[in-house]
This record gives sequence, structure tokens and C-alpha cells, in this order.
Amino acid sequence: MRGLQVVKPGPLSLLQDAGRQGWQHLGVSPSGPLDVHAAAWANRLLGNAWGAPLLEVALGDVELRSQVDTWLAFTGADMPLTVDDRAQMGWSRFSLRAGQRVRLGYARSGQRGYLAVAGGFAARPVLGSVSTQVREGLGGLDGQGSALREGDLLPCAATLSGQRAASVPWPYRPDYRADAELRVITGGDAAQFSAVARQAFFTQRWCLSPNSDRMGVRLQGEALQAPLRQWSLGVTRGAIQIPPDGQPIILLADHQTMGGYPLLGFVHPLDLGRLAQCTARQALRFTQVSLKRAQDELRVFYRFFGRP
Repeated sequence: MRGLQVVKPGPLSLLQDAGRQGWQHLGVSPSGPLDVHAAAWANRLLGNAWGAPLLEVALGDVELRSQVDTWLAFTGADMPLTVDDRAQMGWSRFSLRAGQRVRLGYARSGQRGYLAVAGGFAARPVLGSVSTQVREGLGGLDGQGSALREGDLLPCAATLSGQRAASVPWPYRPDYRADAELRVITGGDAAQFSAVARQAFFTQRWCLSPNSDRMGVRLQGEALQAPLRQWSLGVTRGAIQIPPDGQPIILLADHQTMGGYPLLGFVHPLDLGRLAQCTARQALRFTQVSLKRAQDELRVFYRFFGRP
């Protein structure tokens, strides 16, 4: 199969789909795109099914040469986007002819962009998913968790029929330059934290630590006093851990499956994408949201994007 040839892979470009579900009991993290909102829009622009394999581009500096006539869509971080030096809009779909090159410059705001192709990129699933998990050596083009490399081929089908240029309406495009305010469902060990510690978490302005990755982000601020816990339990994406140093850790897509730090709550699933787009030392604030409201909003989101 032909597809898109990698000329420049960028610092960290990873093939992702809806994630590797059903294996956490064996210690396998789910992976998948960090910004589910942006990834879902990229696939929707092309009429792809929920979770069709696409490329998550961290920071930018990617160049691909097409071997086929097809359609692409790009969402997420504000990266200069061109086809043969002709500028293209972000959060839009556009045609690409065989022989043309698509280039992504370095991000001006946000951290991660999502490049989708009509029909999705083709790769052999590992444990039911093509999602790349570098730490565990799973998924990706080679099945061994490798990031995109120069000379790789992203296989995809040729198609130019039944499409025309389109873009995501402005109200649905996040502003990654603004300070982030994320909603939190309190839970886990929240009742064991003191009222002072709980209030401190929600009232102070946190800073995103540079020591963050796809496994989780670390926050910097006035340390919280956490309760003691003597056991580990299963953890999930969005869980807010408070380690002994009092600086919160929020788990992301490549999170471990067990953790022993006390949990203050969980970031709203629809706000995790905004968190993934925050740059180092960006300001963060948190507000509370009810479990019911979060569930209702998530249900509407999944229905709109056709998640099965």
C-alpha cells in the first residue's frame, strides 16, 4: 500500500487511535490521543469512524510527501501548515495530490496537533490497537512502540471523491494561549484531605511543570498536605495524585495502571485535552463540577462524534 512518506518526523510524532482498551488489569496502559477533542474533530472532518488511526504531532517540524491523491484534516495546536508552500488553515480539511508535500512548522500555541487522513492510516493492531506506547514498546507502524522516523511510510488509501474544503466552526476551536481553567470531579480520597488542603487546591494558581509527558503532568505551587495511604489501587486517566512533596500529578493517556498516592479527584474528561495543550510554566486553575454534569456532557460529546 502507498501513503505518506516521512521526510521530517518532528520531535515526537505518534500514531494513535481510540486506545488500547481492556488490558489495564494486566498492567497495559490504554494510550490514545492526549487531546481527544482535537483528534475527534480531525476524524469527523473527513467522515472517518470514531478512533480512526491518525498522527499526533508534538511541537511540530514535520514534513510528509504524498504518494496518493487524498484528503487530510489538521486540528489541535496552532502550527504553520502548508501544502507545497501554500498556506492552509488549521482545524480544516484539504486535498493533497500525489507528489505534494505537507509541512507543519513549530507550534505557536498549544503543544500537539492531529493530522488525519481520509479512511485513517493503516497499521497492524497490537492488543487491539495501533496506538503508540513508547514506554511499553507497543503499537505504532512497527508494532514496537516506535515514534515516527525519517523514511517511514504512513499507509493510506487513495481517495479524492465526495469531499470539499471545510473547517470546524470557531466556537469549537479552543484558545490555547489563555490560562487554562479545568473542571474537577472530587472523589477518590478527597474526604480524607483536610478542608484547608481541598480549598488550597481550588483557590491557588498552579504552574505546569516542564517535567511532564504523556504519562502525566506535574503541577507546581504551594504544597498540599496529603493523607497517608498504605495500599495501591487502580488508577485512570485524569486522576489527580498528591505525592509526599504535595505537588499534584495528573495522569494522562500513558498512565500506569496502579498507584499508591492519595487521590484528590479527577479532571473532567473533556478538559484533559486542554490540559494536554498547555505549555511548560503555563498557569492553571481548577473548579469543581458534579459527576452528573460531567457524565451528561460526556454523553453528548460521544453521541455527536459517533463513538460506538
